[in-house]
Amino acid sequence: MTSVQQLFSLEGQTALVTGGTRGIGQAMALALAEAGADVLLVQRNTSNTETKQVIEKLGRKAEIYTADLSDHASMKALTPKVLADGHQIHILLNCGGIQKRHPAHEFPDDDWNEVLQVNLNAVFILCRDVGAHMLQRQLDKNGRRGSIINIASLLTFQGGINVPAYAASKGGVGQLTKALSNQWAKDGINVNAIAPGYIATDMNTALINDEKRAAGILDRIPAARWGSPDDFKGGVVYLASRASQYVSGEVLTIDGGWMGR
Repeated sequence: MTSVQQLFSLEGQTALVTGGTRGIGQAMALALAEAGADVLLVQRNTSNTETKQVIEKLGRKAEIYTADLSDHASMKALTPKVLADGHQIHILLNCGGIQKRHPAHEFPDDDWNEVLQVNLNAVFILCRDVGAHMLQRQLDKNGRRGSIINIASLLTFQGGINVPAYAASKGGVGQLTKALSNQWAKDGINVNAIAPGYIATDMNTALINDEKRAAGILDRIPAARWGSPDDFKGGVVYLASRASQYVSGEVLTIDGGWMGR
């Protein structure tokens, strides 16, 4: 009989992670390493080595690959480079993302295009290319080839205010996740997403600094607090591991109860 510890173990697996230098992405990358995975960190440059160093202190391997999520050619070149170096990718975590805030009637084309490129196009390219790599691998003894986890948002379901590009991109991430699950679940590739609620990270600084908005948000959260990056460690390990083998096409909200309100 398989133990619960074995179900959640990521020993012998390698995760490719975007957005792992801070906030939710960093907490998730460290959680994967704590569960036993080696981690390949996709970063714009190699100046930030904090996550890499912490992973290595955990006794896991970590390597930085430089790529620019806002550049289409850079993203297309990433997976072939990783594979050429001899890595197998068992887990893909797409956590890199950006936010631009403007009233809809003033939203600039350049900001719209950048948000869609980073938050949706880059996610698709990595899902497609890593998914193709996973499909070429033999099923393991548990009938699995890999796990793909995308980061969605409450704005996958809601529209937000002054963030039409972000809402559109995260709505797209939710539908992309379901479409890829429909295609690959039968092949042993589980594709799911995590939708963070209101989390105290740099991306939400503008909201936190708006006292009226921040108070209104907090008043609606049933858990009566903003979330923290550590709130995501359990969820990402669950979706990356065999514990969620029969879970695919889901968008897991980690939001303190916001969506149930």
